[in-house]
Parts: sequence; structure tokens; C-alpha cells
Amino acid sequence: MKLIDPIVQFHAELQQIRRAIHAYPELCYAEHRTSSLVAEKLQEWGIPILRGLGGTGIVGIIKNGNSERAIGLRADMDALPMQEFNTFAHASKNDGKMHACGHDGHTAMLLGAAHYLSQHRNFDGTVYVIFQPAEEGGGGARRMMDDGLFVQCPMQAVFGMHNWPGAAAGSFGVTAGPMMASSNEFEVVIKGKGAHAAQPHKSIDPIMVAVQIAQSWQTIISRNASPLDSAVLSITQIHSGSATNVIPDEATLIGTVRSFTTEMIDLVERRMRDIASHTAAAFDATVTFEFKRNYPPLLNHAKETAFAVEVMQSIAGPDNVNAHVEPTMGAEDFAFMLQEKPGCYVFLGNGEGEHRSMGHGLGPCNLHNASYDFNDDLLPIGATYWVRLAEKFLQD
Repeated sequence: MKLIDPIVQFHAELQQIRRAIHAYPELCYAEHRTSSLVAEKLQEWGIPILRGLGGTGIVGIIKNGNSERAIGLRADMDALPMQEFNTFAHASKNDGKMHACGHDGHTAMLLGAAHYLSQHRNFDGTVYVIFQPAEEGGGGARRMMDDGLFVQCPMQAVFGMHNWPGAAAGSFGVTAGPMMASSNEFEVVIKGKGAHAAQPHKSIDPIMVAVQIAQSWQTIISRNASPLDSAVLSITQIHSGSATNVIPDEATLIGTVRSFTTEMIDLVERRMRDIASHTAAAFDATVTFEFKRNYPPLLNHAKETAFAVEVMQSIAGPDNVNAHVEPTMGAEDFAFMLQEKPGCYVFLGNGEGEHRSMGHGLGPCNLHNASYDFNDDLLPIGATYWVRLAEKFLQD
């Protein structure tokens, strides 16, 4: 592993920063303490900043030389609304909030890169270090863009990174094209007619309609979509009724749809809507159908992916870089940035959880798990990747 010595020597401070962020997690668009910490560090290191993009977003501007070329490096800052099971010293002190996805580590790694770049500046151009709010369902990337991120910070490419539990600590993974899926939500309300449970013939039973719709929807993936295309339709909630002897007036179906292409989402939404409306009509019920498109598929650009692979291999060696990693059905709002700018999003292995100190929860060290904790051994690795990526991009 070819790490940058000054970053390795800065490891202890990066760990302190990471754990300070972990101890005080903040939800989307409420990252005030985290944002202030980032701003204070950047200014302490002599880096000019932009505040307010996306509400609590921060952009550090590191310039050197005369070139107009620029690169963007992005980290997310927000936490999740869940209770942490860990009891070690840096566990969450904010009840019901937790850094269970490693955004604390992402922020610390990018700060480590910013610190080194501000001191050494072995490049010609501009590095924009982007600290984004509200990745966890808030669409903070889109919000920063709407507030003028790429207008105020013109750049030729933008890059992102996420830790990945289960992959060997310090290994890298990436693939050109689809890397992560789109994220979409639906809510369907079936309105029938309530009655006494002993007199079902006087009702229009919305529960039976909901069951029919739920079963029929499963044929969309198996019979309407090509077997070569990937999609997931998950009904995660069914709500209806309040008494054992009453057939209710309505029932609700809620869930998600994920795919790697917009065309597939178009197909699934259309068939879901048709099946729901016609099935309800067959039972003399009515239906309201809402389909919300949250994040688009994350599509890595081929040229920038090849560039990122070259940089990762120079750090970790070819054997520790998987350039054809299996895509995931998880979603990521960095996809919005890749719709506007060329770039690449990579995974950095977080290990199996052996790094966790005494006091961790009984569960696995998986993303969005109450026993998760970021692997601090990654801090100099991720920071080195950011630095070498920026230096090579602004050299070539």
C-alpha cells in the first residue's frame, strides 16, 4: 500500500475528527454542527470556502498555478434516523440518530485530503472539496446543484467514494456504467366499502383487492421485464383495518422499486398503475396511485472510471482493485452529479467488522445496521486516493 507519509502522520487527528462527527450525528439538512466543524478545519488550513449550497453544504476551494482545469471531490455528511447499539466512547450521543453508513468517515477522509493539498499543492488548477448534506433520502446533491454548485465551481469532472463492508479493508471496487440503482417509492390506496365482518357481501373488501394487486405486481418483473434486465419491486408495508370484526373502508400498499435503467422504471411504473387500477375496477373499488422517483441510476463514465482504476492500482496494487465489481441495488444521490458532469464513484472496502473496539453491538458491521462503525484504518487510504486522483487529474 503506497500511502502518503504526511497523511499517515496525520492519521491520529483524522481519527479524532471522524469520531467527533460520529458522536454527534445529524440528519439531512440539519448538519449544522458537522458543517461548522468542516468549515472551521478548512479555514484553519487556509482554504477559502463557500457555505450555504444545499443549505448546510460546504465547498473548499484549493487553487494552485494558472490552469483553468478543475476537479470535484465529494463526501456526504448526514446520518440516519436510527438508534445506535454500540456503547464505545464515540457512540452516538444524539438519541435516535446514528452514523450507520460511514458518512463520518467519508467526511474525515476528504478533510485529510484537503489538509494535505492545502500544504503541498502539487498540481496545476483547482480542487473543489465538496461536503454534501442530505444524501440519505434528502437529495442533497441535487439541492447543491440547484443552488449553483457547478456554476460557482466550474469543473471538468467530479468523483465520489463510499466505504463497503464485506470487502477487504483497503481494497477498492468499481465498474464502468451502472454501479448503483435508481430509488423509487410508491403508495397505493384502495378505497372500498366497509361492513361487518359477518356480512362481507355488503362490503367492497379493500384488503382482498390489495392482496390481488400485490400478487399481480410480482408478474411485472417475471413476465413483463426482460430476464436480462435487473429490477426489484418490494412491497414493504400493507396497512388496513383496526378491529377484528370490521371489514375496513380502505387499504394501503407502500414499497420501493429499483433498477439500473430509466426505461425499466418507466415500464414498471406503467404496469403497476395499470394493474392496480384495473384490478380495483374489477372489484368495484377505486384506487389512488402515487409513484415518486427519488434518485436516478448511478452510471459511471468509462473514461473517468479507467482513470480512477489507474489511480487506485497505483496505491493498492492491481490485486486489491476490482475493476468489474458487482453493481448494487442500493441507491446514491451522487447519481445526480454524474448526470451533469463526467466522473466516477468507487467503493473502499471496510472489512468484516474486526476493527470495532470493545463496546460494539452484537449485530454485523453492515451499512444501516445499529452495530456498524467506520474502519479508521481507511482514513489515510481514502485521503491518499483523493490526493493522487486530484494531482494526476490536474497534471494530465
